[in-house]
Amino acid sequence: MKVEDIVKGNHTIVTEFILFGFTDHQEIQVVLFVLFLSIYIATLVANIGIISLICISPCLHTPMYFFLNNLAFLDLSYSSAITPKMLANFLTGRKTISFAGCIVQMYLFASFADAECLLLAAMAYDRYMAICNPLLYPVLMSRKVCAWLVASSYLMGSMSSLVHTYYAFRLSFCSSNVINHFFCDIPPLLALSCTNTHMNEILLFALCGLIQTSTFLVILISYAYILCTILRIQSAEGRHKAFSTCTSHLTAVALYYGTLLFTYLRPSSSYALDTDKIISVFYTVVFPMVNPLIYSLRNEEVKDTLKRILQRKVNSIGIVELLMIKKR
Repeated sequence: MKVEDIVKGNHTIVTEFILFGFTDHQEIQVVLFVLFLSIYIATLVANIGIISLICISPCLHTPMYFFLNNLAFLDLSYSSAITPKMLANFLTGRKTISFAGCIVQMYLFASFADAECLLLAAMAYDRYMAICNPLLYPVLMSRKVCAWLVASSYLMGSMSSLVHTYYAFRLSFCSSNVINHFFCDIPPLLALSCTNTHMNEILLFALCGLIQTSTFLVILISYAYILCTILRIQSAEGRHKAFSTCTSHLTAVALYYGTLLFTYLRPSSSYALDTDKIISVFYTVVFPMVNPLIYSLRNEEVKDTLKRILQRKVNSIGIVELLMIKKR
C-alpha cells in the first residue's frame, strides 16, 4: 500500500496512517467483518433500546436511570467512533486513515472513555446515597445535582482527551506510518513516534492515572459502605434487593476498569501491541454491547417495564385485528 508523505528538507511529514488491524488474510478479514458487524448492530439495538425505554417510561425517570441513559449514550458513541471505520477497512481492504481522521478518532474515543469512567463513579455515588442515606437521597441527588455530575463527566473527559490528542500529534512520525492497531489509540502512536515521548508518557500516567484511579477508588469506597449497610439489613429479601441493584454496576466496573488500567497505566517499554489489540477489542467493541445486557438482565425494574410495554403492544395489535375481523 502506497505511503503518502510530504517531504520537506530532511523531515518527512506524514499525511495519513495505515491501520495494520488484525490480519492481512482476506478470508479471516471476511469472518472478522461479519463478527464485528453483528456485534455493532447488537450494540446499536441494545443501547438505543435502553435509551428509548428510559425516555418513554415515566417510572424510570429517576437518578439511577438518568445515569444509565447517559452510560448507554457513551457506549454507543465511543463504539461508533471506532467500529464503522474498522468495518470499512475490512470490507474495502484499504486500511488508511487520514492524519485529520486519526486526530478526530483519538479525540472522540478518549473523550467518551474518560467520561464513562467519571460517569461510573457518579453512578456508584448515586447507589451509595440511595442505600446508605435513603432519607436524604431525594435532596442530595436532585435533578440539578445529577445534571451537574453528568455535565462534569463530559467536560472533564473532553478536556483530558484534548490534552492527550494535542501532545500526541505534536510528535514526529518519520520512520513509519503503520499503526499496529485497529484504531488510532495513544500507546501505538507513542510506539510509532521517532521523537522523545517522555512528556506524553507523563501526561498519560498523570491524567489517566488521575481519572481512572480516582474514580476507581470512589467506586470501591462507595461499595464498601454499601456492603456494610447491606449486611446490617435484617430481612433476606431486603439484602437480596440491595445486592441485585448493585451487582450489575459492579460487573460493568470490573470489566471496564480491568482492561483500561492494564492498557494505559504502563510505560511504553512494556507495550505488547498484539496483546493490547486483543484487550482493546473488549473495551471498544464488546463491552458497549454487553453493558445494556448486564443492566437489563440484572435489573427487575427494566425487565418489568419492558414486559409491560411489549404486553401493551401485543394487546394493541390484538384489538386492531379484532376490529378488522368485525368490519368484515
